[in-house]
Amino acid sequence: MAGESQSRIPAGAAISLPSALIVFLLLAAASYGALIKAPEEATMGLIQRIFYFHVSSAWTGFVSFILVFIGSIAYLRTRALKWDWLSVASAEVGVAFFTVVLVSFLLWVLFVSYLILRTLVDEPERRAMVAAVFGIFATLDIPLVYFSIWWFRTQHPQPVIGDGGSLDPRMWRVLLLSWVAMMGVMSLLIRVRYRLEAVRAEVDSLRMEATANGR
Repeated sequence: MAGESQSRIPAGAAISLPSALIVFLLLAAASYGALIKAPEEATMGLIQRIFYFHVSSAWTGFVSFILVFIGSIAYLRTRALKWDWLSVASAEVGVAFFTVVLVSFLLWVLFVSYLILRTLVDEPERRAMVAAVFGIFATLDIPLVYFSIWWFRTQHPQPVIGDGGSLDPRMWRVLLLSWVAMMGVMSLLIRVRYRLEAVRAEVDSLRMEATANGR
């Protein structure tokens, strides 16, 4: 592993009590807004209220995968393993959000494949490089997935955001609040997973050092 600083575990707690409390309050406010405060949609009725969690989770999953792209580019430029840790943490969190949403089976498969690929390469730096290249490729699929509901005839409901749809301003406010809440959850999960990957890298470094000294 290149450099002791790359395998150093970040100091401090992965999640602070204030940040966890803020995210909890955001989720509570978003749930109140989605289930009670937002007006009822005329066609779908009560079942439409899942829209606030469905869309915000999908958007948050997109953000997670974009972080994979950023981390992958940064790793290829710097070879600093902290960027690889960010990539794998973001990929796992993004897969979790898309497992809930299942807005795109293709995108879900690509990033599950990204995670499986990482398990097939033992050497940390080679694993990080292969995963970075694949992560960039997988992230480039996001625009195709997002705009497919406009470009192609699918079973997805007609879009109510952007071209071809409209949304009540009160619904917009609840949706944005739900997205902020989901982004808070994402940030907490990525911080925990990042810390876990840092610990794993430290263990790998010690194991490789012990193996080298034992020869």
